[in-house]
Amino acid sequence: MRNAFTIGLREVKGYFTSPVFYLLATVFLGIMGFITTNTLDAFSYASFQATQMQMQQQGTPPLNINSDVIEPLLGLMAFILLLFSPMVTMRSLAEEKKQKTFPLLLAAPIRLWEIVAGKFIACLSVLGLLVLGSSYFVVFILVMGQPEMGPILTGYLGVLLMTGCYISMGLFASSLTDNQLIAAVITFGFIFLMWIIGWQSQSSSPGMAQILEYLSLSSHLQNFTRGVIDTSDLMYYISFTLFFLFLTHRVLESRRWR
Repeated sequence: MRNAFTIGLREVKGYFTSPVFYLLATVFLGIMGFITTNTLDAFSYASFQATQMQMQQQGTPPLNINSDVIEPLLGLMAFILLLFSPMVTMRSLAEEKKQKTFPLLLAAPIRLWEIVAGKFIACLSVLGLLVLGSSYFVVFILVMGQPEMGPILTGYLGVLLMTGCYISMGLFASSLTDNQLIAAVITFGFIFLMWIIGWQSQSSSPGMAQILEYLSLSSHLQNFTRGVIDTSDLMYYISFTLFFLFLTHRVLESRRWR
């Protein structure tokens, strides 16, 4: 396992020496800041209106900063990471093959699964830093009100688990080609499909709707953003990630003997 961390550390250093990482971080945090500001402004205005209605003794539904602010922000963060993940994973294996360094990596006394694990650790570290950087919006929310910290913490856990799914699919796509752009397009297309597949459940039969809802990446995030850690959601994300890492390993194994 030490070899996996060594590979991961080398990859992370490579990201940090590239201007691409800093560009992605700036854009990601800028988008999250813009969305956070607008969401909090909308919540403040809605809170003011609710207060006015209560003073006039008019019935109005209670506002909840967790459901009205935190849940939407975490969902949007997960969707934005859907767009950014392919740009991080596309170079992981495709670049190694394009630069003809992958055979040298295979010739080293390193197990193939350690290579895959190292690439996964590196990508998760990079995207995890972006997620961690976005936590500044929690400070703004704490200033605005008194949210429950449980849903925030579990929501971040859910986003990181979903990011792991993105990365595993990205590594699989990167293992299929030596063209980074093609790897990014394949990754985005498949992730987006797995994100929206649950939308078809509304027009499907009950049995098919249940299957589509379970396969959807986004549907399993809802419980996390509400402060609930369901073992079925946890196992879905872990199984999904391990499955695509296994496929990546198999693809690389087949290339080893060509």
